[in-house]
Amino acid sequence: MTEPFVLDRPGLQDLDEVFEIYSDPRVWTHFPSGRMAKREEAEAFLLTRIADWEIDGLGIWIVRESEGGPVLGTCGCGVRRMPLADEWSPDRVEAHWNLGYRFRPEVQGRGYASEVSRLAISRAQELKPELPVIAYLLEHNVASQKVAEKVGLSLRHRAPDAGNPDPEAMRLVFADRALTASQLTVALA
Repeated sequence: MTEPFVLDRPGLQDLDEVFEIYSDPRVWTHFPSGRMAKREEAEAFLLTRIADWEIDGLGIWIVRESEGGPVLGTCGCGVRRMPLADEWSPDRVEAHWNLGYRFRPEVQGRGYASEVSRLAISRAQELKPELPVIAYLLEHNVASQKVAEKVGLSLRHRAPDAGNPDPEAMRLVFADRALTASQLTVALA
């Protein structure tokens, strides 16, 4: 990739641009029901991503071409945790790094998702190497599959996407290592 980019931690100052991206139907052609419909959804998303940084020292980045420039998209890794028992207890939690990327249609295909994902995976593996890095996506999203493969993740699971409005949808789970049954359960939840 020849174009430079700037990575910023997310903040509420990014709300309007993040909502613009996450509410754009062109960004959700592979999973239309994931599209944000209300600005409040973008605010809740950003607050959670800000907390990722505060709790784990890493989360998604806001990606720009230049300092202070417009938001091109988001990309990075955040820890996702799920209790393994009916009641939460610190020793009964399964966790993994969740790799995610979403960019404006105008900049898709320029390599941002691959380049920033490589950086995010490297940082995640430095911070908490015991946690697998996982990307889950829909099978018909070929571009996302290519990104996952380019950054060194391997296909670990393929099955119908439970809860998807499209009964034909197949969920793929890519990871940087073999996954335990409980790690896979959390990734699919």
